Amino acid sequence: MPEGARVVGRRGDIFTMKVDLPADEDGFLGRQCPQCAQIFRVNTIDYEAFPDDRKLWCAYCGHNCEGSGFTTDQQRSRMTRAVDDFSQQLIGKMLDETFGRPSRLGHGTRIQTNYRSKPFFPHPLPGIDEERLVRIRHCAGCNFQYGVFGEHRYCPSCGPLPADVVASDALAAEVARLDILGELSAESAAVVREQGVFSRVWVDTLENLVGLIETLASGMFRSAVADAEQRINNKGNIFQRLDDTADLFLHAGYADLRVMLGPLVWRRLLESWAARHVFTHNDGVVDDRYLARVPGSPCRRGQRLVLSEQLCRQAIADSDALRLAIIELFA
Repeated sequence: MPEGARVVGRRGDIFTMKVDLPADEDGFLGRQCPQCAQIFRVNTIDYEAFPDDRKLWCAYCGHNCEGSGFTTDQQRSRMTRAVDDFSQQLIGKMLDETFGRPSRLGHGTRIQTNYRSKPFFPHPLPGIDEERLVRIRHCAGCNFQYGVFGEHRYCPSCGPLPADVVASDALAAEVARLDILGELSAESAAVVREQGVFSRVWVDTLENLVGLIETLASGMFRSAVADAEQRINNKGNIFQRLDDTADLFLHAGYADLRVMLGPLVWRRLLESWAARHVFTHNDGVVDDRYLARVPGSPCRRGQRLVLSEQLCRQAIADSDALRLAIIELFA
C-alpha cells in the first residue's frame, strides 16, 4: 500500500480501507459542499471531535448532511487512486492464482499456459493543494474553528450565524472593497473610474449598508420581543426606515436609538438612507421625497446625486455605530 493508505478490515470479499487526508500547515482540512460546490476549511482537532452521527453545515448555503458528504475533489482523487491501486493488486493476485500454475483437465491431461506476473509498485497518493486560509474564524456560539473564502452565513458546526456576526462581516467587506479600489494603479484606476465603476461601488455600498442594518435590526428584534410579529404586522419594510425602527424599539420598552447615537450621527444616517432610496428607486435623481428627508441638501429637484468615497466611508462608520447600538440595546 502507498503511504497514507491501508486496509483496516475484511469481510469475505469486501475490504475496508482507510486513506489519510492530510491537513494544511495550519491544521485545517478542506470541506466541499455537495450542493453549492464551494470549499471551506475546518480545524482538524475540532472536526475529529465530532460524534460519528454529527452533521456538518455548509458555511455558504447552509446545506446540512454527514461530514463524509463534504469530501473535496482533490480528496476524492486521492482516495480513488488508493482504491484503484488496491484493485489492480487484487486482479493481479487472481491472475497469479489462475494462470501461474499448470491446469489439470482430467485423465492426467495438463494445459500449460505462458503467464508471467509483474511486481506491483503502488503510485504515491496525490497530495492536497487547496487554497490557504486568509484568517481563522472562531464561532462565538460553539468556538469551532473554520475558514471561508467568501461571504458566509453558517458555522460549519452549529449552523446559522447570529445576526450581529453577519452584520459585522458585511461591514468589514464594505471597507475592504473600498480599500481595494484605492490599491489600483493610476492607469487602472483611471480606466475603471471613467467607466463608472467607482460611482457604482459607492452606490452599492449605501444599498448594502441599509440591507445589513435591516437584517440585523429585524433578527435581533424578533429574537428579543415575544410579540414581535404582532408589532410589525402591516408595517411593510419597517426596518428599512430608521425613525420607524427607532419608534418600534422604543414602544417595545427599549431605549431610543436616536438618543444613544446623538443628533449628528442620526442625521447623517437619515441622509445616507435617503440617498440609497433615491438611487434604488429613481436612479439617483433628486425628487420631492428626498428633499423632504434632507432639507439641507444643496441639490434641486431633477438633479442627480453625486456620491464620494469619503461619504461612503462616513456612512460605514455611522452604520457601525448603529450596529453596536442595536446590539447594546438587546444585550
